[in-house]
Amino acid sequence: MIIGLIGKIVKKEPTVLQLNVNGVIYEVFVSLNCSSKIISDEVKLEITEIIREDAHNLYGFLDSNEKKLFDTVIKINGVGPKVALAICSTFTPSSFAQIVTSHDINMLKRVPGIGPKGASRILVELSGFIVDGENGDELTSINLEAALALESLGFKKDLVSSILKSCTSTTTAELVREALKKLQK
Repeated sequence: MIIGLIGKIVKKEPTVLQLNVNGVIYEVFVSLNCSSKIISDEVKLEITEIIREDAHNLYGFLDSNEKKLFDTVIKINGVGPKVALAICSTFTPSSFAQIVTSHDINMLKRVPGIGPKGASRILVELSGFIVDGENGDELTSINLEAALALESLGFKKDLVSSILKSCTSTTTAELVREALKKLQK
């Protein structure tokens, strides 16, 4: 599996790069945001490789948060690589996290290929998406760990997030214990 490439750009289009890595030229799909940030011929990209029966496609990212956004969104039923790349092209990871937090369906419908049903499905599936290095008002990393722990115990995502908002503990273990006590009532 290819997880990163360092090489020289042979050809650059708005959403596709041809990257020469030690004599082998790879076609790498990138978002418009990523493409606009590439200013030199040498580039180091984090890669998501998607293997289908008819193609092996590489998707490149300069920013690890953009890769995280792509990898998260592509797991949603009905969202393929083209729509995921369109989301990455339309929004930065932090602005997308704010859209998910505020449940702004109208902003999400601006992405080519996403209609009202797709937008609402994405918002429901990603109701805990955060960007590394930022403390969104929805969930901190401790809250995210606690939410994942509670969801693995079989509790619904929306119930878990509403309970965690009322909890005050500062460590993951204490937060899970406090939430479990509230969930038992």
